[in-house]
Amino acid sequence: MSSLDHPAVAKVAAALAEAGKHDAAAGIRILPAEVRTAAQAAEALGVETGAIANSLVFRAVFADRTVPLLSLTSGAHRANTDTLAALVGAESVEKADPAFVREHTGQAIGGVAPVGHPAPVLTLVDTALQAYDTVWAAAGHAKSVFPTTFADLVAVTGGRPADVAS
Repeated sequence: MSSLDHPAVAKVAAALAEAGKHDAAAGIRILPAEVRTAAQAAEALGVETGAIANSLVFRAVFADRTVPLLSLTSGAHRANTDTLAALVGAESVEKADPAFVREHTGQAIGGVAPVGHPAPVLTLVDTALQAYDTVWAAAGHAKSVFPTTFADLVAVTGGRPADVAS
């Protein structure tokens, strides 16, 4: 099976197409090697690190529940967990372990896409990504990416634009 045939990549392509983002779905690229960091993805694509939308899954802890929080963060900086907690009204935001990430996204760390999850995930989209005409996001596998825009990331995820690094 090629990476493009990988079930998670197929789900991402279907989710993009269903959202009317046919160019993004058709633009899924399979890279020669896994790119588990923004720097690796940027190098493989020949773009600035900031144009990579890191899909970072956290555990948002509220008084009565814990939910996944997806921060689509520019590769140029790091998400601040205190800021993320304040943005979503959580008591805290903590790093998620691989099992939690897979349970809520259906994807493995290093290849988590903004879409294609079993259920909608609370999402913040880093406003720093607005600086790039084309933003690259993971497509469900550590060797796959797709081109998109800041506005389309907000639209397809139902996410909220936010300064996640402050």
